[in-house]
Amino acid sequence: MRKLEGKAIVVASHNKGKIAEIVELIAPYGLDAKSAADFNLPEPAEEGTTFEENAYTKAFAAASATGLPALSDDSGLVVDALDGAPGVYTADWAEKPDGSGRDFLMAMTRVEDELKAKGASDPAQRTGRFVAVLCMAWPDGHAEYFRGEVEGTLVWPPKGDNGFGYDPVFRPDGYEQTFGEMSASEKHGWEAGRGDLGLSHRARAFARFATAMLSAQ
Repeated sequence: MRKLEGKAIVVASHNKGKIAEIVELIAPYGLDAKSAADFNLPEPAEEGTTFEENAYTKAFAAASATGLPALSDDSGLVVDALDGAPGVYTADWAEKPDGSGRDFLMAMTRVEDELKAKGASDPAQRTGRFVAVLCMAWPDGHAEYFRGEVEGTLVWPPKGDNGFGYDPVFRPDGYEQTFGEMSASEKHGWEAGRGDLGLSHRARAFARFATAMLSAQ
């Protein structure tokens, strides 16, 4: 396991919501984090078939362009009744037909329509999970990976205006609220009785990352 040395890293993302979450999780460790957007880096094409492949594509592109270690996240919603879709194509489902950006209400509606088409009306038929894979890559191509998952149920209609992406339709197991109804501290926090990895998939991946790589920071 290669340790992270120094404080300067690149967050290899252009997604403002994702950047904000990662920066919030990084903050306690005193890292000097700038995003790929801050460096005016182009977004690399994500052509992988796994979260790990796409995470590496983004992290290595940023690391090789800046000469700094780069941390990327590839994450998505995996719905059991949809055979794992949208999975690595989670963001693609939100792409507007005219290419003008992403519409996650459209994406959430597509998930719901496809669940209805499958006859998945009972909560037991609407299970799924959020998956996040963090990749820390160095300019020489070395990479380390950290995976986090959270199980839950897909609900409809969307509930809450917090978070981003599919958060308003995902209710994590053991909770009455969706991620869209939770505050950032509730979504990412470490809560008594629920283990020490936090709640959200990204918080759990980051906890593993921090334990492995930031212990000496």
